[in-house]
Amino acid sequence: MTLPQPREALGLREGYHSAQVDVSVRLNTNESPLPPPPGWLEAVSEELREIPFNRYPDRSATALREAIARFHGVRASQVFCANGSNEVIQSLCLAYGGVGRSVGVFEPTYALHSHIAHLTGTAVAEGQRLDDFSLDLDQVRDLLQAASPALTFLCSPNNPTGMAENLSTVEAVIEAAPGLVIVDEAYGQFADWSALTLVDDSRPLVVIRTFSKTWSMAAARLGYLVGPEEVVQVLERVALPYHLDAFKQAAGRVALRFASEMEERVGLIVRERRRVVAALEGLGVTTWPSQSNFVLFRTPRGDGAEIWKGLVDRSVLVRDTSSWRGLAGCLRVTIGTPAENDAFLNALKETLDER
Repeated sequence: MTLPQPREALGLREGYHSAQVDVSVRLNTNESPLPPPPGWLEAVSEELREIPFNRYPDRSATALREAIARFHGVRASQVFCANGSNEVIQSLCLAYGGVGRSVGVFEPTYALHSHIAHLTGTAVAEGQRLDDFSLDLDQVRDLLQAASPALTFLCSPNNPTGMAENLSTVEAVIEAAPGLVIVDEAYGQFADWSALTLVDDSRPLVVIRTFSKTWSMAAARLGYLVGPEEVVQVLERVALPYHLDAFKQAAGRVALRFASEMEERVGLIVRERRRVVAALEGLGVTTWPSQSNFVLFRTPRGDGAEIWKGLVDRSVLVRDTSSWRGLAGCLRVTIGTPAENDAFLNALKETLDER
């Protein structure tokens, strides 16, 4: 007996993975370097005792959506929640993509925008960023006119470059796009402004956020979208029944009570990011402007893979992006605690001196 073969398109792509290496300092996956506040854990523990685990969770995640809506000053009917921002992306591709449709992306950018589109049978129209990783709006308009994508992705701040799109750029893309514009703000709390200010029921724009970064909840896998009510209603049709478990709903709702602690952490990370960038530049390392919790850099000596290996040898793990298109020689480092950042900088200096 022979097992059936998967779809041909599935065999053309590999999954999205980060290296799992046993090191003392892990700065490769853009997580928060700090755990949630102790008060959050205590409050969630209390909520946990009240969950009727023999019953299905609230299918509509009503209380969580209402809490997120209050936090952003929108209506609960404009909020869609899912298992991490990646499931939000998947739901968008399931609802608006598929065979005969396409998404528009501008490389280099978050790999899962294209990856998930391919998995849902959606074609990908790829535009290229300029050498400084900014967008050329003339080229953007050309791609949107030629491909007519149903979904256009903007990652802001962009992963892996760290650069945020400005208001005029986002507005220009919304004006030119024939379909829905998606601004992925997984790192939005670190940026100077947010496209959330543009969300309106009459505008073809949605903004994605996550609890994984500043809320220190990467293990919980909780993300959400804010957009027109009509879009949220469509996404609810493609979501699996009871896809958001009761614990996740409680954890996210409770986290929003700790906004001031989150803001303090954002401030700490931003200050540390500035310090790390200054130290990298002092080592003769090239960096790009970042409004996220990570920094893309390229060293003057050796290729990225060799530098990555030198850091691992010193028990520091960063993301090797040197083989990604348009990122030759580049590495990406997550901003950690001051001690973790010192360990990274010392390891990098030793690696460069060794070469």
